[in-house]
Amino acid sequence: MADAAALAQDLRGIMSKLKRRLREQANVGDLTPTQISVLLRLDKDGPATTSNLARAEVMRPQSMGAVVSALEAAGLVDGVPDPADGRQTILSLTDTCLRLIQEGRAARQDWLHRKIEARLSLEEQEQLRTSLELLRRLVDD
Repeated sequence: MADAAALAQDLRGIMSKLKRRLREQANVGDLTPTQISVLLRLDKDGPATTSNLARAEVMRPQSMGAVVSALEAAGLVDGVPDPADGRQTILSLTDTCLRLIQEGRAARQDWLHRKIEARLSLEEQEQLRTSLELLRRLVDD
């Protein structure tokens, strides 16, 4: 059991470092972690209202409104009136934002690809592939 606890701690440390290094590869400018989270949620889930985003991000609607306003001012999010409820605005990513997200993903993919090729032998790459299967079993419900 102690071995599994130590393994879990080491894995968390490595995953955090990998996540940080990947994040460094994408130029996110002055965006806050909350703003990035909202943009990625809109990218993953599609258009949403400020209220829906606030619920999904576990924030007060007023706080989410400030986040959305900053994203609109930066030209990353656009809003259109909700046809079902004119008081609401349906938010979606702008073409500029979609391009930035795509470029960021490509930069992270390229960085990781180069690191794997440069630092791991073919045998080690196969070991990594096997490890991915184990990690997948840990996270798949």
